[in-house]
Amino acid sequence: MLPLDGANRKVTVFGDDHAYDTASIVKVDILAAVLLQAQGAGRTATAQERAYAQPMIQHSDNAAANTLWRQIGRAPGLDSANKRLGLTGTKGGPGNKWGLTRTTASDQIRLLAAVFGSGGTPATASGVLAKESRAYVQTLMSSVERGQSWGISAAGGSSWAVKNGWLQRDATGLWDINSIGLFTVNGHRCLMAVLSDRSTSMSEGVKLVESVARATARSALAN
Repeated sequence: MLPLDGANRKVTVFGDDHAYDTASIVKVDILAAVLLQAQGAGRTATAQERAYAQPMIQHSDNAAANTLWRQIGRAPGLDSANKRLGLTGTKGGPGNKWGLTRTTASDQIRLLAAVFGSGGTPATASGVLAKESRAYVQTLMSSVERGQSWGISAAGGSSWAVKNGWLQRDATGLWDINSIGLFTVNGHRCLMAVLSDRSTSMSEGVKLVESVARATARSALAN
């Protein structure tokens, strides 16, 4: 978790900061890569790119993600963008399996700082995304469909922006459940990433993630 204002602007990590499969939270990273590539070409996102980006974030549309994953150059393209964004523990998934991208909670905070922040902490390159690009991602994450607004939004507050991921593993039947985003409480904007695996059901995983989000917010904001 990272408060974006106030005196305590430092990342707080609870638990082991090891790598998890992203599932659909990687769609924010894919969009960041699309926007960085567009900026590198001296342009903004095209109408076609936006036509894929909107359902990918707001409705977690996998077909749209497939298209943009191929466009950015799959894992090598994602890894290149992440290097610019200051992510150090994220590795793009094999082939077309973007959902098997591996990441850490601290890297997801770096990504969120690149989207929602305005300075260089904690990501050394959080200013790489142009103001217009950041605003576009923020707008999409603030308007996900109602059924996908669970997760870090449970931390409370007056507003939130979120992207969630969920994936049932074929080999075990267990679930990866993740949630990243921003919430605002008592006028303070905070970034949060909650990653989990091995839940016996999606509903159990969602309850776990929301419980961790609430507990983390209480602990961090009390200090």
